[in-house]
Order: sequence, then C-alpha cells, then structure tokens
Amino acid sequence: MLKRILRWSILGGTLFFLAKALKDNWYSVMSIRIDEAGWAILSIATGVTLFAHTWAGLVWTWILKELKAPVPTLSFMQVYLKTNIAKYLPGNVWHYWGRIVEAKNAQIPTAIAVLSVLLEPLLMVAAAAVVIVLFGYQFTVLTTSVGLQILQVVGLVIVLLAFHPRLLNPALNRLKKLKFKKTETKIHSETYSETASETSSELEMNLNLQHYPWKPLLGELTFLVLRASGFILTIFALAPLQPHQIPLLLGAFSLAWLLGLIVPGAPGGLGVFEATSIFLLQHHFPSALIISAVGLYRLVSIIAETTGAALAWLDERLTITLDL
Repeated sequence: MLKRILRWSILGGTLFFLAKALKDNWYSVMSIRIDEAGWAILSIATGVTLFAHTWAGLVWTWILKELKAPVPTLSFMQVYLKTNIAKYLPGNVWHYWGRIVEAKNAQIPTAIAVLSVLLEPLLMVAAAAVVIVLFGYQFTVLTTSVGLQILQVVGLVIVLLAFHPRLLNPALNRLKKLKFKKTETKIHSETYSETASETSSELEMNLNLQHYPWKPLLGELTFLVLRASGFILTIFALAPLQPHQIPLLLGAFSLAWLLGLIVPGAPGGLGVFEATSIFLLQHHFPSALIISAVGLYRLVSIIAETTGAALAWLDERLTITLDL
C-alpha cells in the first residue's frame, strides 16, 4: 500500500511540475519552429538513439558471457530490442521478465538469466554515476575547486570499487533472492512441477563474477554517451549550441536519465526524465527550448525503440523463412 502511494505521489508531483512549466511557457514553446536542417538533425538523433539501444543489446550479450553463458550474439540482440519497448508497461519490469523467459528458452540457467538482467541496470547506474561525478558540477551552484575535484575523484573511486567482484558478488546474489522471488513463483505456476523444481534450484545457485566487469561497464558508458548525444542533437535541432555547453548537457542528461531509471512508478522514466531535465537546465537555457527539446526527445526515443523492436522482429522472421 505504501509503495503504491509513493508511486502515485511521484507521478502526481511530476505531472504537476510538467504542467506548470508548460503553462508558464506555452506561448514561447508554440513560437519555436523547426527548419529543414532541424528535421535532418532530428533524424540523425533518432538514428543515434536506435544505435544506442542496439549497442545496449550487444552489451547484454557481453554480460551473459561474463556469467559463463555464451549466447548467439545476433539472436540475443534481437531479444533485447524486441523486449525493450515493454519497459513502458506499468510495473517497469516486463522487459526484464521477457529477457529472462527468452534466455530460459535458450537453455540458459534461470539464475544466470536473472543475474544478467540485474547486472545490466546496475552497470548503467554506475556509468551514469561516472558521468555525473565528472560533469555534475556544471549544473550545480558549486564552482570548480580543489575540494570539489577531490570529491569527484573520491566519488569516482567509490563507484568503480563497488563493482569489484568481492563486493559485487554477495550483493548480486542477495538481490537475486530478494528481488526475483516473484520470478520463481511465476515460473512455478507456468511450468510442470519437475521443471519448476529445477528452476527453484537454479535460483538458489550462487553465481560469481570471476573478474572485474570492465568490458560491460565501458559498454554501458558508451551506451549512455550515445543516448546523451541523441538528446544533445535534439536540442541542437531547435537552437545553436556552444562547445562549452556540451559537458553541462551530458551531466544533466545522465542525472535525469538515472532518476528516470531508478524512481518507482515511472515506466521508461516517463515524466521523471522530463521534469528533471527541465529543473536542471532551465537556468542555463530558455525554458521554452528545454521543454520543447525534452518533449521531442521522448518522441525520438519511442520512435527509435519501436523501430528497433520492429526491425529485430522482421529480421527474425526473415531468418526463419530463409531457414525453411
């Protein structure tokens, strides 16, 4: 009950903030026009965002391989893209559930599948934290100083140390048991008792990373930079930007995207990302520009994700047809 109240409170507060920002800047927003060059840049932003999600699918296959589950790269990238659109469904977990089911169908132990979808968002959070630590001062009242630089270095070290196997493995296994009890229950209800018993044993297995996940972490960092590039290009489609504004936008995007990922009650970060972006950037850019940009970027993201899911499905159908 408390969790539901919290979700509705966050949603209500977010919608109120967005509605007020739009009301206060309505005429300025309506006066913004996109020329031919702007539409071309928006097309590039959509392509960059689509590539970012495709890249994230590749990184997921790296995570599975880190967990000693070699998988066919192209097939699992297709799975990732097809399930990605499900993050907009209420609950914000159905894309993870879809990947677990597909991995299980490919004879991957349930414990490995569960850990892979746990580790992926954790690595994304770490990547966002790295960018925020490096560029977060850009959108705060703080100025660059020796003290702030020391805090940045300490923060970066803490984030990176958190992914050392000695710290990460116990945390992952605890999370697996706490967070995915519903997975076990659901599999019990959908499979024969013998298979369910095997699944229960798999979920109880303790799996450990053998070494630091540098490759997936760098992969998620690349993913975040690609997503931020799509956002920056969307703003550029509406107004010119200066080079010194890029770090500010990169840091603000990372924080807004991170909150959209972790805040409950926001499927796909819907609303939370937009409200945070406006709050962080409204004192650095015209409010009407940021409101228009975040709205356009959400549209760009949905088009890119839908296109990725459709292309993955078509490619899978074509492969099956050719095999026949």
